[in-house]
Amino acid sequence: MLKGARRNADVASTIQADRARRMRLFATGLLMAMAIAFLVLRRIAGTHPAWGYAISFTEAAMVGGLADWFAVTALFRRPLGLPIPHTAIIPENKNRIADSMATFLRDNFLTPQVVARRVIGFNFAAAAGAFLSDPARGGENRIRAGGANLLADILESLDPERLGDQVRSGLARQLERVEVAPLLGQMLSVMIADRRHLPLLEGAVRWAGQALEANEDMVRAMIRERAHSLLRLTGLDSRIANSVLDGLYKLLAEMIVQPDHPLKLKVEHLLEDLADRLVNDPETREKVEKAKRELIGNPAVGQWWQSVWERLRRKLIEAARDPDAALGGQLATMLGELGSALQGDARLQSQINRFARRTLVGVAARYGDEIVRLVSETVRRWDARTISNRLEAAVGRDLQFIRINGTLVGGLFGLCIHAIDSLL
Repeated sequence: MLKGARRNADVASTIQADRARRMRLFATGLLMAMAIAFLVLRRIAGTHPAWGYAISFTEAAMVGGLADWFAVTALFRRPLGLPIPHTAIIPENKNRIADSMATFLRDNFLTPQVVARRVIGFNFAAAAGAFLSDPARGGENRIRAGGANLLADILESLDPERLGDQVRSGLARQLERVEVAPLLGQMLSVMIADRRHLPLLEGAVRWAGQALEANEDMVRAMIRERAHSLLRLTGLDSRIANSVLDGLYKLLAEMIVQPDHPLKLKVEHLLEDLADRLVNDPETREKVEKAKRELIGNPAVGQWWQSVWERLRRKLIEAARDPDAALGGQLATMLGELGSALQGDARLQSQINRFARRTLVGVAARYGDEIVRLVSETVRRWDARTISNRLEAAVGRDLQFIRINGTLVGGLFGLCIHAIDSLL
């Protein structure tokens, strides 16, 4: 993106320099034409009064063109390479010009008072809201496309493994700073107080019933293996297995149906005790922290995270590259909603505008002198040829119009002077 912008700037600068060069050739050609016409008319002049007007026009045009050529050329270089005083003004005074530009920029744009005065009546929030919420401007699409492509470029350019390690290390450092046990204890206490643990407990009971039903044969085999041989001979082992299974099914069903089942209350008491120990018992908290550290340092967890991160990175790149993906649509929707909020909420506008003004004034106060110094030092580092070429490319076309106008206006004044001289 930066290379493309730099290439476009170079192309624009080349086009500008070519236009200035063509205009300079035209002005020089006009001056030469006046000089040749003057010499020819002087040689073939007759007695008719019109010859005097023609000679006066070409003579004055030649003088005016030469004067303006000298003035324009003296700005950038020495005319004909002669060491004439007060010529090559820009190359000879580039340091003073740099300081003057920096002073002008500081006094007129980068002082806190000037910045505050210029932005006091500007509604930044409303302008940003109109830009984001108006699809006809295409701002939303440009921001979405630019942001999505930038995100994709960043994710593709970085080393996936190193980036994953850095993200994992950052998460690990944050987890190491956080004591997990009190948080878990507080969450568990809130769940019990709000009775939000009951669906989880009932789900666990239902899962236990389904697991028991799916493994009845294994349970029967275990009871038969542990039964006395006499029980097996009399067939009582099967009756015992049925009784055990029926008792377990009945227990699980009663736990689901009865809110105050003793076993369910016992589980709740155990959970309450666990929540209290997670918050107040140092030994329990240390055990949880130790388990957390072991989990973070486990290589298997690191490999699992690396695979998760790689899948996530690929999904993000695909979503960013696809203009119709959910990421782009959600971003567009959020930008539109933000634009509407910025336009319709006067209080939000006031807050954002106040923040923007303070930020701009703060930037001017903190970095104004540095920006000015950067401009001055940059111009000072340019060599004389560079600054002359850049300024001549920027304003050279208009300066050549001065030469052309000087040639033509000089010729007209020559006609006027000759007419007055003829009348007198």
